[in-house]
Amino acid sequence: MRKGLALFILPLLLCDCHQKRPNLSTIVVDIESSPNNLDIRMGTDAQSEHIGSLVFESLVRKDEHYNLQPFLAESWQQPDPLTFVFQIRPNVFFHDGSSLTAADVAWTIESMHNGAILTSKSGSFTNVVRAEATGPLTCTVHLKKPDAGLLFNLSDGLFGVVKNGAGKNAPLIGTGPFRYVSQVVDKEVLLDRNEHYWGAPAHVPHVRIEVVPDAITRALEIQKGSADIVSNALSLDTVYAMRSDPNVRVETYPGSILNYLNFNTLDPILRDARVRQAISFAIDRPAIIHALFRDEARLANSMLPEGHWAGATPNEILTYNYDPARARALLEAAGYKSDNKGTRLHLTLKTSTDDTTRLLAIIVQQQLRNVGIDLELRANEFGTFYADVTKGAFQIYALRWIGANEDPDIYRYVYATNSFPPKGANRGRFSSPQVDALIEQGQAEFDQAKRRVIYLELQHILAEQEPSVNLWYLNNVVVHSARLKNVRPTPSATYDFLRTAEIASSPAQ
Repeated sequence: MRKGLALFILPLLLCDCHQKRPNLSTIVVDIESSPNNLDIRMGTDAQSEHIGSLVFESLVRKDEHYNLQPFLAESWQQPDPLTFVFQIRPNVFFHDGSSLTAADVAWTIESMHNGAILTSKSGSFTNVVRAEATGPLTCTVHLKKPDAGLLFNLSDGLFGVVKNGAGKNAPLIGTGPFRYVSQVVDKEVLLDRNEHYWGAPAHVPHVRIEVVPDAITRALEIQKGSADIVSNALSLDTVYAMRSDPNVRVETYPGSILNYLNFNTLDPILRDARVRQAISFAIDRPAIIHALFRDEARLANSMLPEGHWAGATPNEILTYNYDPARARALLEAAGYKSDNKGTRLHLTLKTSTDDTTRLLAIIVQQQLRNVGIDLELRANEFGTFYADVTKGAFQIYALRWIGANEDPDIYRYVYATNSFPPKGANRGRFSSPQVDALIEQGQAEFDQAKRRVIYLELQHILAEQEPSVNLWYLNNVVVHSARLKNVRPTPSATYDFLRTAEIASSPAQ
């Protein structure tokens, strides 16, 4: 099936059908689905966080090694374990011309936990007692208990400063390199360059972000020249075929994007950890990486990216190498016997309609059938799928972590008992007193070496309990037209390449 599809697509991609752009000063970015909320305080899907981060900016930013660097906050101090003092950068202006002040920063932090907005990110700010402007450009944050993860939760993709008093339906006015122009849901988002940006200005004056759900159409738009960039939204077979097109460039960078499966641990079948372990042992991850991703991914045994200071190595925790015999034995021990057709139990996997995700689901379905699990697949457009995920209407779902898994505070957001939606992203309703206690310890410990010991123990327990299957880290693959230069992917797969991209004076023909 895949081979036939690739042979069908290849001639289309290699045809000489490059077209002139109607507006050469506009960069067109094709994405799979509409962002659900460009206000980063509330937007939790990847499109919201990536596009929103061009409009709204954070206090600190992650570098390529996931260390936190100054951004809107020029500096910060911690005079005691319960106090952070941020010095805000001067001469920064919102898109409406008003100056950024400490009052704006304080309000943004306050709104994340005081009920002014409804957001699943509020769980990351539960330790904040109050944030206040203690000077025109000084914001002081008071905590009820030490919180080593607070800085990360004030970083890019997770946090964006809004104007003082901005509520849930406030105008999208930020300080970023692009200003919001308009959005038509399921069609497009329009951005214009911020001509008064405090940092290095973007080179391109206009960006049109088009929603194109079909992957083949996205590929053809790039090849024809009617779109300029697609980021991590094409099958690797298609990308491989496009490498020979003179009008196309492919940029690849090791990334932190984590593909995973999540279990509903309240489900009568999946609340048994042996069933969850069996599913993990039944999935042949190396084979999928090779066949589906053309080896543009690396095995993941932890949520944290490769090389992360808190990440467990394979010899430090239980790893789920492909072992169908062990999977069958676990199912047998859990009481699931084979019927006369070899079936032990029935489960449902929900996905979006993204082509690669659906292919992944089909492969997983076939591999689970080999151990006696009959897996029904249900694919919906992203909005419907994501609504089911957040309200717990699933047995298993497939999704990606993009950026949020770059700090160990992800464990609080995803696995703490007090992080059930809407207060967090514990969508599988996993609950463990041991895990909760370790999360609390890690959150209160600022010494990195001591934190690593805590998080290693946490990862050990999670690997045994297996509330999710960590599949692989995807490389960041950006495909763009030859008319662009200085397109620089990041490990977090953000849209920061729009900050540096330039339109070449004479694109290749």
